[in-house]
Amino acid sequence: MKDFAKLKRVQTKSMKKPNSSQTGTCHYEKSDGIVDAQRRRVINIVASSLVTPLPFVSSSATAETKATLLVDADAEGDYKPIRPADLKPTKPLLVYPFDTASGKPKNESRLNKLILVRLPEEQMTPETRARSASGVVAYSGICTHQGCEVKTWMSKESVLACYCHASKFNLFDGAKVVSGPAPNPLPAIPLILDGEFLAIAVKPAKQGE
Repeated sequence: MKDFAKLKRVQTKSMKKPNSSQTGTCHYEKSDGIVDAQRRRVINIVASSLVTPLPFVSSSATAETKATLLVDADAEGDYKPIRPADLKPTKPLLVYPFDTASGKPKNESRLNKLILVRLPEEQMTPETRARSASGVVAYSGICTHQGCEVKTWMSKESVLACYCHASKFNLFDGAKVVSGPAPNPLPAIPLILDGEFLAIAVKPAKQGE
């Protein structure tokens, strides 16, 4: 939370003038503005609604063609792929994509965190059901407001809530914003079954599909 509190403060420092004693060359000392630009980029990534904004999703023509398994984000060392049966109904679970080549989760960025929730399929919209697998839906676990983790299920309202600023999302209908300051739905991640395990489908879904 401290990291994202810092993201709110945009610091712009002027670059120092070149040393007049060194002619013919320009020398500028590094500015904290570079770091701030990177922080602003994180906010822009999680707020984007065009395409699933997750670092593990490749945009190149040589993107992965195999389904990507998922593992518990809190697991340490003993990584077990998640099955639908591992999820209790309406109990969210934060997960990371799993790199089978290295045998490690893709946890180099917290933006890779996804939220899995097992829901009644009959209550899902057709579009949401098409992205689900055995009643399990997957969305980015990062709120589109200010990048907090979204992992609180509110059973009375049947919504997923962000504990930071109380944004609420309807996971039955593409994680649309029900209330709160979040500007966009949570990016949807299409799932398939790879044998008995949940996996990310090859092509990420666009919002509204």
